[in-house]
Amino acid sequence: MAREPLYQSSGASDDEDRDLRPQRMQDMVGQRAVYARVGIAVDAASKRNEPLGHILFDGPPGLGKTTFATCIPRDLGVPFQIASGATLKAPKDLIPYLTNAEAGSVLFIDEIHRIPKPVEEFLYPAMEDFRIDIILGEGVNARTLNITLKPFTLIGATTRTGLISAPLRDRFQMREHLDFYTVVELAEIVRRNATKLKLPLDDEAADEIAARSRGTPRIANNRLRWVRDFATSRAGGRATVSVVREALDMQGIDVLGLDGQDRKYLATIVRVFDGGPVGVDAIAHTLNLEPDTLEDEVEPFLLRSALVVRTPRGRRITAEGYEHLGLTPPVREASEPQAGGDAQRQLPFGPR
Repeated sequence: MAREPLYQSSGASDDEDRDLRPQRMQDMVGQRAVYARVGIAVDAASKRNEPLGHILFDGPPGLGKTTFATCIPRDLGVPFQIASGATLKAPKDLIPYLTNAEAGSVLFIDEIHRIPKPVEEFLYPAMEDFRIDIILGEGVNARTLNITLKPFTLIGATTRTGLISAPLRDRFQMREHLDFYTVVELAEIVRRNATKLKLPLDDEAADEIAARSRGTPRIANNRLRWVRDFATSRAGGRATVSVVREALDMQGIDVLGLDGQDRKYLATIVRVFDGGPVGVDAIAHTLNLEPDTLEDEVEPFLLRSALVVRTPRGRRITAEGYEHLGLTPPVREASEPQAGGDAQRQLPFGPR
């Protein structure tokens, strides 16, 4: 008989955010190839009455890794626990999760790439042999206590797969990459969640929100919440397409989903560095931001949208980037180096 899932989290989460998330995999929109493969594994584990194999989800933030990780145990009807890789600083922090895990239950570790090496190595026997070794005492009086664990499933989620060591990656039976959503898929998510939020929203308005959401459900939900607030305050609670456009324009979100910081990044390369190529350190110093902020928060969407390209000599605005800013691309001389050329503008900070 299926058991009601036991939800245990290492930190409080937003009730409204949980309500907007699907509760079962069959209710999820998008990621159909991942859904099909994981669905087969879940169905097979249920039929054999065995624990599901360990699963690693990777991909950019906001694409549904946590949603998959919480829907899977609900579909299996098993308890699950949630931990964050950042809070597991030593093996002793992981022990309560492992010893409290019931047979067939799921342990979900978010941002698993942030766990330290000793914790990672402590996980190896737990994942493979369902046991852990604890050293009691020190020196000649030390002894090892071997604890047998109940078979469980570890689900890991990460935005930085490259930071996970190969031995840990290889211990996951399934590795699934989540990609960005189409506008059609996002529009369906927006319509469903508008119903949950009791916001009257027509199809054209849902399409407008979806088109400005960078292919990411989390961003679409954030845009939707802002539209609901704006509609409640300024439009009598109804979100037409004109209300949606006015609301998102007030936030500085343009038709492609770029915000003020994105456009400032593009404009800086054009205005200060003649469109590039230029190193990210030089851009960061000009904008008074950290290079990591640009690389993690600003550049991924601009690169994916082909508004910027990364060359061996630095970042360069594309013709599409100029067009989006309403500018005419400069006419370069035949002898002038293009992307990846040998020459480069002399800057106080080298490219990265």
